[in-house]
Amino acid sequence: MPNGYNSRAAEFHEMAAHAHRAAAAHHGKEDHLSGHESSRQAMEHANKAHEASQQAFAESQKAAAKHSKS
Repeated sequence: MPNGYNSRAAEFHEMAAHAHRAAAAHHGKEDHLSGHESSRQAMEHANKAHEASQQAFAESQKAAAKHSKS
């Protein structure tokens, strides 16, 4: 199960990076409205990535605790 959380976190990190690149491109073309929207999306994806990373860490701790009791 932790691997699924890690994959989900990695996916959100990649989506955030893509949105950051899109925002930079829009800002470079002085398309600030689209740039701001891409920046907002990047922040949203980064927050989801952080949450998924925390879930993966919690699941990893549970698995490690379960393993150490065996």
